[in-house]
This record gives sequence, structure tokens and C-alpha cells, in this order.
Amino acid sequence: MSHVRASYRPHVVVVGGGFGGLALVRKLARTDVDITLIDRHTYNTFQPLLYQVATASLNPGDITWFLRAVRAKQDNVRFLKGTVSQVDHDSKAVILEGNITVKYDYLVLANGVTANYFGIPGAEEFAMPLYRRSQALALRDLIFANLENAAVNGQDRDLRVVVVGGGATGVETAGALAEMRNLDMPTTYPELDKRRIHISLVEMGEHVLAPFHPNLRDYAKNELIKRGIDLRLKTAVKEVRRDGVLIENDGNQEFLPAGIVVWASGVAAHGVVKDWGVPQGRGGRIEVDEHQQVRGIPGVFAIGDISVNPDSPLPQLGQPAIQAGKHVAKVIHAQVSNGRMPKPFKYFDKGTMATIGRASAIAQVRGLPRLKGFPAWFIWVTVHVALLLGNRNRFATMTNLSLKYLLWRSHNAIVGETPYVIANEPKIVSGTDIESVPAKKAARASRKSISKKAQVRKAAAQQTIDEIDEPRS
Repeated sequence: MSHVRASYRPHVVVVGGGFGGLALVRKLARTDVDITLIDRHTYNTFQPLLYQVATASLNPGDITWFLRAVRAKQDNVRFLKGTVSQVDHDSKAVILEGNITVKYDYLVLANGVTANYFGIPGAEEFAMPLYRRSQALALRDLIFANLENAAVNGQDRDLRVVVVGGGATGVETAGALAEMRNLDMPTTYPELDKRRIHISLVEMGEHVLAPFHPNLRDYAKNELIKRGIDLRLKTAVKEVRRDGVLIENDGNQEFLPAGIVVWASGVAAHGVVKDWGVPQGRGGRIEVDEHQQVRGIPGVFAIGDISVNPDSPLPQLGQPAIQAGKHVAKVIHAQVSNGRMPKPFKYFDKGTMATIGRASAIAQVRGLPRLKGFPAWFIWVTVHVALLLGNRNRFATMTNLSLKYLLWRSHNAIVGETPYVIANEPKIVSGTDIESVPAKKAARASRKSISKKAQVRKAAAQQTIDEIDEPRS
């Protein structure tokens, strides 16, 4: 077994290179410690913009940042790619998959969460969450695979995407999909009837974007409806199937046929956390105290979505994770330098915002009146670009979002590979139409094709014989 040992300085091990983990690492830049940052990926993902990758507006590289680049301005940190399988609190060791043990003096768990399917049958198997870059790319490619197939084989049935969850991720994803259908597809997919492409947003609660002020919630609801989104409020998902979703509203059940189901409802800790020997609360999240220290385990902290203080729960946003990371860094600095402990962590709410689509958003920002429409959207874009890591990412994202939102005639989509489309029956493409070929005509065309292939093979064979018969020099 390979061991990575702490040096003579206190060794701080940070699991997870997200908002909170990186904020803590950077805050410890001038503290006399050695830091090991562990993540299963070599990159940080800016999760609030994953839906823009899934809807073909941003490149995946626009919202990811190479974690080893953290050493550019900080030499007391190193990066280690790995996945934590166990934590031995007695020997103060983190065990990674692949026979690697990392010793620590302080441990900070900032590894984020995953989708919570609430035990709904079929949800984990058939729904698509949006927490990782690979998931966003898989969703994007599936969307365009369905569109390309329908462009060739026709719309013998309606196409539907069901988005489950009326929080920011669900609303933003549904809004982006609706704008793709309404504004882009009439140009890029003229073969398809957009009236037969549906975006359904299913939310169990009475409102979308429930944490916002009622006026802002109502604005968001009206904007979604204006974009032609099939909004299902006070509706529960009972089952997710390969071909759609079974929903229930006021005791009445209905099946929504759907080729794609996006899961944006609820979070839970990764299943492996149960093997880490830490107290877990709702959703399997790790319980912490007023200093974000794991309850009952000195020297071990948890920050971000993975943590929960039952006495003072925090919103699951980027800012609470960043602020908690900086606070824990202050705690560690005070302990290693025998300094004064900071006051208990208190979250400073700077506000929150969500976008519905082009020039349409809502924002509750401290120090400003409640905003909606273009002003809120402009702030949303500015804040999200500013929070990205690296100037290259900021520039690329600003460029791509500007092309999408400011240049109305731009219909360029950032796509990947999709499967080759095979016609369900023979087709003839003439001018602007794709027509099915009658069976008899198709059979004759097939025989002619075979005859032409035979002639080509015969000519090739004859050429080979002629070359053999030619006298050699």
C-alpha cells in the first residue's frame, strides 16, 4: 500500500475541489501548513452553468478549471487525484481507492453531493441528473441525437423533455430548452414542427423558485408559461420509466410520454459517506457544529452541500460553501498558530438569483431592490462570469453567452458526437423535403443499387486482372 505522509508542518487534507474546498485552500496560503487537495477529477466544475453545457450554449472547458493550477500562486499545496473510500479517525488517515493512504492532522470534507431520488421507482435508472460535466455532455448529446433522428424519420409522435424540480437548476434548464425550441430550431431544424416538441417542468410544491419573494416567483412562473413550458405545479413524480414519467396531481395520475427526463430535485450525500464514520443527518449530509467541525470528531470539518448544522441550516448555494471554507481556514490557522479562535460561523447572505432565459431573470441582492427582467439578467451574467475560475474561462464564457443572448440571429450550437441516423424506411431527399419511398419503388431501387455495386466490383476485378497481365519492367 502506498502512503502519502505529512511533513513536519501540520498536514491539512481537503477532499473536494469545489467552491468551498478551493476557498479554504487559498485562505491557507500564508499559514504554516502543508495542504493536500484530493478530488476524483483533475478539474473544478462551475456547477451553476452546467445546464448551459447541456443545452449547447457553452463548451465544457468554459466552466472547468485545472485543479493543479492552484499551485501557480501557492506553493504549500499539492493535488492528488483519488476517490475516498474510508476514513480512519483513530489513526488520522484517509484511504483512497487504489491502495493509497493519506495521513492528516486536519481533515476538511468538501466533496459535494449527488442527486436525491427520494426512492422514486425508476428515477435513478432512467432520469438524468446535472451534477457533473459528463452528465451535462450526456444530456446534450441525447437531446441532439433525438432531434437528428426525428429530422430524418419524422415526428410520428411528439417529442417531450420532462424536467423534475422547480428550483434554480430546473427552471434554468427548462427555460434554456424552451428558447432552443422557440428561437433556434425553426432555423436549424426546419424539418421539425416545434408545436410537437414539449418541455414539461414538474414541481411538487405550489411555486417555482420557492425561496424568492412572491412577486419574483410569479414573474418567473409567467415567463416560463410565456415561453410555452408545460408547467405542472403541486405535482408529484410517482415513477420514472424508460419512455416517460408517471405524475400525480390532486389524486389524479397521468403518464407523460418523454424521451428525456432531467432530474433537478433534491440532493443527498454520496453513498460512500456512510463508511467514513461521521454523523449524518437529513439526506445523509454530515452534521457539523458552529465552526463547521464534524460533531464529536476534533480536527475534522465539513463544508458546502455535504454539511448541515441542524441548529442553523444553510442554503445549498456557492456562497455559503465559500464563506464556510474561509471560516474553517481561520479556525485551522488559529489552532496551528496558537492564535485567537474566530467567532462561530455566521453566513452573510449576499442574495440569490435565477435566470429564465434571454434578458429574463430574478434577483434578490443585498442593498438593491428586488429585480426582474433585463436588470436582473445582467447582474446574473456578470456575477456568474466573475465567479468563474481563470480569465480564460471568463473570456470564453462571456463570448459564448454574448453570442447567444445579444446576437439574436446566431443559432450556432456547441454540439458533440451523435449516433449515425438510420432511416426506419427508405427515404428520398429532394429539395427541402424528405419523403418515404413506396415499398415497390424501394425494392426496385435496391435491385438497381445491387446491380450497380456488381458492376463496380466487376470493373475493379477486371482492372486487377489487367494489372497482373501487364508485362513487368
